[in-house]
Amino acid sequence: MTSYKPKPFSPNLLDLVAEGEGLRIEFKRLIHSAPKIARSITAFANTSGGLILIGVDDDRRIVGIHSEKETIQIIDEAMKFHIEPKPRIAVRVEEFKRRMVLLVEIPESPERPHFHVERVIRRDTGKRDVERRVYIRDGSHNKAASDDRIALMLSSREPVRISFTERERRLLDWLNAYERITAEAFAGNAGIPVREARRILVSLVRSGALRLDSSNGNSFYALALR
Repeated sequence: MTSYKPKPFSPNLLDLVAEGEGLRIEFKRLIHSAPKIARSITAFANTSGGLILIGVDDDRRIVGIHSEKETIQIIDEAMKFHIEPKPRIAVRVEEFKRRMVLLVEIPESPERPHFHVERVIRRDTGKRDVERRVYIRDGSHNKAASDDRIALMLSSREPVRISFTERERRLLDWLNAYERITAEAFAGNAGIPVREARRILVSLVRSGALRLDSSNGNSFYALALR
């Protein structure tokens, strides 16, 4: 699942640092929380993969890590207790001017969604609970995925099944007129449960007829060609 093989410094590290944080790169000066690093690992695995550079400051300064062993232990804890299912990652160390940088490589996962698991205390009841969330990468940030995005990930594990009945034709007519629709609105218009509406919409996304967009934390569907 993980590999810890030190590697001599190569210009590739400087290229990565110069590129800056974005969809596929994240900098961390240090890590001290297994749940927090687990959030980043799941976000990359659930999106298009990426690299976490530990020992690099937000301003792109290579500051290095104090303890390779301690940092790897935190990553192991994150993988064991805070991610389900566990994605495949590779870990290596590079050295620059006697400063060690830990690179965590997370490929885009075929087993997504990966859930971030954290034990929390509920504010309303004061009771302990287990919180399971799906995170994705949005630019240089990690954010919670919408129910629609999670449904699309789950659907990708199965063959595409789609049928163009009167219901689907009316949906496409609606989108031609009003440009976009939510799963909840489609469910109301069609008189079906939201879960069934989301399944139909996700199938149309996978077929290439629709696209799934997000704006201000909301998800909606639109014609793919618009």
